[in-house]
Amino acid sequence: MYKLISTLFVPFSKKSRNIAAKNIIRTNIRELKVQVTETQKQKDAGLVFQKIELLPEFKAAKTILLYWSCSGELPTHTVVEKWSADKEILLPSVQGDELLIKRFSKDQKMKKGCLGIWEPEISENFIGKIDLVIVPGIAFDLKKNRLGRGKGYYDRFFDRNKNIKKWGVCYEFQLLPSIPARNKDVRMDKIITPAQIID
Repeated sequence: MYKLISTLFVPFSKKSRNIAAKNIIRTNIRELKVQVTETQKQKDAGLVFQKIELLPEFKAAKTILLYWSCSGELPTHTVVEKWSADKEILLPSVQGDELLIKRFSKDQKMKKGCLGIWEPEISENFIGKIDLVIVPGIAFDLKKNRLGRGKGYYDRFFDRNKNIKKWGVCYEFQLLPSIPARNKDVRMDKIITPAQIID
């Protein structure tokens, strides 16, 4: 009886340890983000997106899912507006447990969604082909694992779109040697930071 209980307990204890480790990472990264000045945010964003613009996959991409940055994320407002002149730029919207996709336009008003994230004020959801996704995260690691906020929106989206190109962008301090991950977790194809590209 004891052996059976021990066998059943091991996966749950490992899962609990992973959750605890992820929460510690989230707390530490949140504290580091507070220390980043507005000037440094813009500088780092410039370095990251300069690298992206030079990559052939980006040049060839016609439709890109980006994100409208919150205060703790690598800023994207300028690049979203800039790239929307030449490419179809999409932004995520959360509805229930799902990530919906909406077209961005400079002429379209933005509204604050249910999680406080700004999104295009349109009801139509994009269902066409997406060439590239540029995604934020709480942290990434050298194996290209991504740690999000824990709600699983991007995970479910990527699970439905397995062949889509996925690039993570972050500050240098968000790239860690390793983060807790499961075999079924979706890895990024690239991680781009101000100083490097992880292929």
